[in-house]
Amino acid sequence: MFNTFPKEISNLKMKKSILLLTSIFILLSCTTKSGIQSGEIESENRNVDFLSLKGDPGKPLIVFVTGDEEYRSEKGMPQIAQILNQHHGFNCKVLFAQDPDNPGVVDPNHLNNIPGLENLRKADLMVIFTRFRALPDKQMKLIDDYLKSGKPVLGIRTATHAFNFTENDSLSSFRHYGNFYNEEGPWKGGFGRLILGEKWISHHGNHGNQSTRGLKAAGAEDHPIWNGIEKGSIWGPTDVYGVRLPLPGDSQPIVLGQSIDRSKEYDENDPRLGMRPTDSDLPGKIDRMGKMIDQNDPMMPIAWIKSYQIPEGEQGNSFTSTIGSSSDLMEQGTRRLIVNAVYWLLNSEVPEMANVDIVGNFNPTSFGFKDDDYWDKKNIVIADMK
Repeated sequence: MFNTFPKEISNLKMKKSILLLTSIFILLSCTTKSGIQSGEIESENRNVDFLSLKGDPGKPLIVFVTGDEEYRSEKGMPQIAQILNQHHGFNCKVLFAQDPDNPGVVDPNHLNNIPGLENLRKADLMVIFTRFRALPDKQMKLIDDYLKSGKPVLGIRTATHAFNFTENDSLSSFRHYGNFYNEEGPWKGGFGRLILGEKWISHHGNHGNQSTRGLKAAGAEDHPIWNGIEKGSIWGPTDVYGVRLPLPGDSQPIVLGQSIDRSKEYDENDPRLGMRPTDSDLPGKIDRMGKMIDQNDPMMPIAWIKSYQIPEGEQGNSFTSTIGSSSDLMEQGTRRLIVNAVYWLLNSEVPEMANVDIVGNFNPTSFGFKDDDYWDKKNIVIADMK
């Protein structure tokens, strides 16, 4: 008895040990597997490169390329995409500037990276709202290929100066896209001049102190882009951009920009900076570079259409609106201008009264430059946008 008891105890302990080790192994395996799956899901959720909005499978795909430090394209373009998706069934993808070291987080101050441009391969329309970007060749080629296909382009506000390649970017194969490219030939004036019809010239209005009201351009009174737009409803607190008149080639002005003085005090906490659509005071003549000018005679076009064709490419159409910051898009008429232009560029019948109601919460901030610390604190995660 005394000889067998220790043996039974030993066997029992061994069985318990084996059972315990097996349980631990299974538990660790499950935990590891669960951890990997959770990590993959978390990674996919937090490192989303772009906002994707699925619509009617038979509807066109619209790709929004955003990236500006001043006019909150990262706020305004997702709203336009939501309107086109929810009210009109379009498929939309919105791309954002991002720091490669912090993927999935919007960083308008990062000038050299906009992930997701491969979506342009299947896009039916590119909407671009960037400012002075210097993207790597791999990304620029995707834009270049799109333009060579002759597909339509809708440019908003700073898209006239969408790109800028400095001396530090001398090895870029796409320096000719830059706003300040000045070599003789079709690319003189860069992307803005060749594709949209104008590059960055000036603030024609008093930036931050004059708003813009859109009026019908002569000859465009019956253009379908004006469908459903009530008189005076195209308005925004951004000022009129200066352009060279006449615009090149077959450009046709659709909307003229009337410069309007502010009636109330400047308010930096107001997205409209204290300006309102009801403001009605028109500026008198002002001194500009030693010459007295009337800002409203002649009025500058703020929206126009034209055809474009880059070397070795097919011919396409473009629409440009220099009104369209996120605060401008608080106005129904300004939103309808952009939505109508989308239909026109896609060769679709422009609705008589397109639904441009706001989707979800849309609370834009005023335009203006922000430092890196601001964007770090803002922490706009693309995965959280839907």
